Amino acid sequence: MLTAVYMHDARLGWAVGHDAIILRTVDGGETWQSVHHAPEEERPLFDVLFVDANKGLAIGAYGYLLSTEDGGESWASGSVSEDDDYHMNAVTSAAGVLYVGAEAGVARRSDDGGASWTTLEPPYFGSWFGATALDADTVILVGLRGHMFRSDDGGSNWTHIPTGTTATLTSIQPTGSGSVIVTGLDGVLLESRDGGRTVSLQSLPDRAGISGALPLSDGGLLLIGEFGVQRLPADG
Repeated sequence: MLTAVYMHDARLGWAVGHDAIILRTVDGGETWQSVHHAPEEERPLFDVLFVDANKGLAIGAYGYLLSTEDGGESWASGSVSEDDDYHMNAVTSAAGVLYVGAEAGVARRSDDGGASWTTLEPPYFGSWFGATALDADTVILVGLRGHMFRSDDGGSNWTHIPTGTTATLTSIQPTGSGSVIVTGLDGVLLESRDGGRTVSLQSLPDRAGISGALPLSDGGLLLIGEFGVQRLPADG
């Protein structure tokens, strides 16, 4: 099972999943090459992020972290904490700062490219499944039971954002100019046009769960979920 995809540009990208699999594409997803596979670890990977074409990291279950500095040719095992083994579900970056959202309300920040991590004061004790950093100090986390929190000071303080839903939120995606889209189970779609300070709620008519969304050049969205892949027009 593959769990996440990160595209550095139109052609170069990586996908991660169970058995610690990491795949790389250099032709926009037409073909993929396995660059890491460790089923003996029995720890799946849940997200992947590259800060440039060479330096990236993949995160997963039980505190599992892999990093590369050569574009994925080799991967080194690491850790964000020696004190726990929480599942890490989402990683995001802006202006050289990394954030990780994990289970049990745990969130972490790194200011040195992942060499060291600070555990942030948790605003909520349920799991985070989506994270996005709008700049070095502005980060938004989404997760269980419709919970969404925003920090403007690097994770020191958090503001609860009312979402109008108790459905689990699965991802958050910036769409440009401070706007973000949040997806969720029960067909939930949240849109914010003010950097996540407020959101508007809509739901797909069939209430099928949505795993993620990608903004399209025409203003529409490509939704991925229980229904497979669906295109939502700009006026949808």
